[in-house]
Amino acid sequence: MSLDRIPMTREGYEKLRAELDHLENVQMPEVRQRIATARALGDLRENADYHAARELQGILQAKINDLRDKLARADIVDKNDLPQGEVVFGARVRFRNVDTGQEDFVHIVGPGEEDYDQNKILVTSPLAQGLLGKKVGEIAEIRVPAGLRRLEILEITIP
Repeated sequence: MSLDRIPMTREGYEKLRAELDHLENVQMPEVRQRIATARALGDLRENADYHAARELQGILQAKINDLRDKLARADIVDKNDLPQGEVVFGARVRFRNVDTGQEDFVHIVGPGEEDYDQNKILVTSPLAQGLLGKKVGEIAEIRVPAGLRRLEILEITIP
């Protein structure tokens, strides 16, 4: 478990909280019932339903623990308090790849709000980390598995 704070909006926090509540109060009781039902059938050594339910219980518990950790380390960010003119958590950043000329944008968000189809990337991602602190006109150099990406910051907005 890391002691680092995790920036997130109130909406992202509430989304994670709702997911945790669903896991703890809906899915986990259902799995416990499946385990009890399978256990009642007798010999557990060769009971596939029992072993599948126990495995699912472990997966759910790991997810519950992860969500509890994220929520405990949450640092709720008020968008009104964010500095203007530089890439920060919550910013929408339009940039141009210096090498290819291709333009793109990302919205830097916290856990629970990421949606890669909508270009909403986690603040902890390598791309977001490389953009943080940059201003319009600056070039962010970001090392990725395919090499070095050089991105010129074209526009920064806080939606």
